[in-house]
Amino acid sequence: MASERRSRTAQVERETSETQIRLTLNLDGTGRAEIDTGVGFFDHMLTLMTAHGVLDLEVQAEGDTHIDDHHTVEDAGIVLGQAVRQALGDKAGIRRYGHAMVPMDEALALVALDCSGRGLLVFDAEFTRDKIGTFDTELVEEFLRAVAHNAGMTLHVRLLAGANAHHQAEAIFKALGQALRAAVEPDPRREGIPSTKGRL
Repeated sequence: MASERRSRTAQVERETSETQIRLTLNLDGTGRAEIDTGVGFFDHMLTLMTAHGVLDLEVQAEGDTHIDDHHTVEDAGIVLGQAVRQALGDKAGIRRYGHAMVPMDEALALVALDCSGRGLLVFDAEFTRDKIGTFDTELVEEFLRAVAHNAGMTLHVRLLAGANAHHQAEAIFKALGQALRAAVEPDPRREGIPSTKGRL
């Protein structure tokens, strides 16, 4: 029963010579986001992912953004992936798979994922611009790769349409939130590990 499930939360910290990141995640949240990475557009994307995934996510990051945003964005992906893995535990009783196709005006993104224990990103997306404000669009792929690898998640991302780069990124992050929500959702018909192997 849902009331008997363990708390699916995680707290992860990462400190390097380039970044210091503290992250708290609740997979059974309400969509509450408290995000401050020093990278405004990235904060916006994480807030959208959180709202559409109905997670609770707190991220505080300080990074070498005087160089560029790469280390902060990638390391945030590492920490988020680790938090997802930690919060899921042995993955007993979850649906395991999730997907979402999300339109954002003229843009359309498809995200499908498997909490398989095997970290892999397949990324098929070309942005119409190299930058959204000061944010390098190539960092979307870097973030997603870090999340997938550290969560032990097979993650497919396809951008099917779009002319506005902001809308393209927004569709991807919203779809990621919805797909993650579906994958980690408890399955009322399943009690054990969602694999014929007996473990993930």
